[in-house]
Amino acid sequence: MPMKRDFLSLADFSAKELWGWLELARDLKAEWQAGGNKPVLKGKTLGMIFQKPSLRTRVSFEMGMRHLGGDALYLSPNEIGLGGRESVADVARVLSRYVDGIMARVFAHEHVVELARYSRVPVINGLSDYTHPCQGLTDVFTVWEKFGRLSGLKLAFVGDGNNVVTSLVFAGAKLGMHVSVGTPSGYEPKASVLALARTFAAENGGAVSVSNDPFEVVADADVIYTDVWASMGQEVEQAKRAAIFPPFQINARLVAAAKPDAIVMHCLPAHRGQEITDEICDGPHSVLFDQAENRMHAQKALLVDLMAPKA
Repeated sequence: MPMKRDFLSLADFSAKELWGWLELARDLKAEWQAGGNKPVLKGKTLGMIFQKPSLRTRVSFEMGMRHLGGDALYLSPNEIGLGGRESVADVARVLSRYVDGIMARVFAHEHVVELARYSRVPVINGLSDYTHPCQGLTDVFTVWEKFGRLSGLKLAFVGDGNNVVTSLVFAGAKLGMHVSVGTPSGYEPKASVLALARTFAAENGGAVSVSNDPFEVVADADVIYTDVWASMGQEVEQAKRAAIFPPFQINARLVAAAKPDAIVMHCLPAHRGQEITDEICDGPHSVLFDQAENRMHAQKALLVDLMAPKA
């Protein structure tokens, strides 16, 4: 039996591997637009474990499996109680005897790591509090699609230094981009994340910078990116964050500080009127919904690479 591969963090993969997925996503998207994907995952089933609710993650994986001829099995938080009702290791041991791949959308990153350790089949991190690698792969795919290149582009993230930022700095640094992160003081990405990303940047011609000035961050940016100010699990901080983050809102004044042809991204769901205005969400710079669609195409590339029978 060939050794299984897991997809837990973009830090685990080389620039060459990332480009392989980007090119496969491009080809699968073109094939789908031309009439449909080949059923390369016929007879395969993806088990999908959810601790957090989702629109894009569930639908993009489920439809991706259908397009590729396979099936997807949704497992809600109440059905498993991961790490509570049943140990993570036992869930992995049992579920991996039933399905051909596992996607898990969890709180603690340790849970997805443990699933991978005990699973017989590939495990995909659909989101953890540490990182969101499927989103990061989607994001660089979308930027590549819009600009035709990645190396040398400046991506400015403005908001909270969260799990999405972790994936962006890893992917961008490995692909030769300058990722500039702007957060209020005290909300920067973890020092360990920045140190690792800067190592990747030095190896691949990229750059990673951090500032508490949103206008400095977006100056000359090709891409402006934001996310909610309080992620799932941080609801108790919402009022505090709502008082601190308004200077970091993506609005017309901030977008005007970037390049004239800059695109604006958001992984969604968006709290319109908070981290981003309606004018920007629905305006000419926005690629929010192309980005949302691309979750499906980028993830198809992962599913094919990790689950399709090898020739």
